[in-house]
Amino acid sequence: MIATVAPANAAISKSSKVKSINIAYLSFAVANSYDAPMLAAARATAAVSGAKLTVFDAGNSPQAQYTQLQNVITSGKYQGIITQPIFATGLIPLVLKAIAKKIKVVNIDQILGANLTTDKPQVKGLSANVTFIPSKIGTQLGQQVIAACASKQLNPCKVGYVYSIKASTLDAAISKGFLAAIAGSPVQVVAEGESYFTITGGLTATQNMLQAHPDLNLITGSDQSIEGAVQALDSAKKTGQVLLVGFGASAAGIAGVASGAWFSDVAQAPASEGQLGVAALIKAIRTGKSSGAINPVGALPNSGIVTKANVKKFTAEWPG
Repeated sequence: MIATVAPANAAISKSSKVKSINIAYLSFAVANSYDAPMLAAARATAAVSGAKLTVFDAGNSPQAQYTQLQNVITSGKYQGIITQPIFATGLIPLVLKAIAKKIKVVNIDQILGANLTTDKPQVKGLSANVTFIPSKIGTQLGQQVIAACASKQLNPCKVGYVYSIKASTLDAAISKGFLAAIAGSPVQVVAEGESYFTITGGLTATQNMLQAHPDLNLITGSDQSIEGAVQALDSAKKTGQVLLVGFGASAAGIAGVASGAWFSDVAQAPASEGQLGVAALIKAIRTGKSSGAINPVGALPNSGIVTKANVKKFTAEWPG
C-alpha cells in the first residue's frame, strides 16, 4: 500500500550509548480494528530495535489520555513517547513539558496542533510527525461522492453522512473538507449518523437514516461505518440500490471496491504509521536527530483514491 520502507533499525546505530529504551505508547483506543495493526507494527519495531514499549489505552477519553501522559512524564521511566491524540491541541502543554525534560516525542496518526490541513510538526521540539492530513480525506471523500452521484446521473443526490465520533477534531476536519468539496454540487446531505469506529455503530446509524430517508442515494463514512451500512442495506433489501463511498482502505473496503459493491475508498495506512513512528522515535533517542513530517499515504497511487480500475495497486493494512 505504500512504498517499501527501510527496516525499523536501519537508521539506528547499534553502537549508541543508549543501552535501554523504554517507550510509552499513548493510544486513543486499543479496541479498534484500525488501531490494532498500528500497535502491532509499533510493538514489532520496538522489539527488533531492543526497546520496550508500554501501552496506555485512553479508550477514546481525552481526560484519561491527558492523565496518562501526565503520569508518564512524572514517572521518569521513559526515554520516548508516542502520542496518538484524541483532541488535536489537548496534549500540547504536556508534550512541551516532556520535551523540556529531554524526553523524545513522536506524534502519529492524529494531528497534534490547531491546523488540521498540514502534516508538518506544529510543536517545537517534536522528533517526528507521522500523520495523514484529515482535511484532505474530507476533500477527497467529497470529490468521490460527487463522482459516484454523477455516475448515476443523480440530481439531487441524497446522501447519508456517517461520522465516526462527531465531537472529535478528526471528524470536524474531515466534515469541513467534505462540505467544502460538495458545495455547489448536486450532493445534498439529508441524514447523519455516528458509528464510533464500529461496524455495529454503522449498522445502527444506517438503519436510522434509512427509516427517516428511505430514498437515500448514497452513504459515506469510515470503512467500519460502510461495513455496517452494507449489513443494513442487505436487511432492508436495498443491496446495490445505494452507492457507498468509504475511507480507510481496509481489507473490507478494498474488497468492496474490487467487487463493485463500493464505488471507491480513500486510503489510510495505520500499520505504516506505527512502524514509521517508533522507528523515528528510536532514531531520535539514539542519535538526537529529528525526522520532521512523514506522511504515510503521501506516495500512494492515484493520491490514495482506491477505485475499481486501480484497486490491484493497493494492499490493505487493517481488516476493517
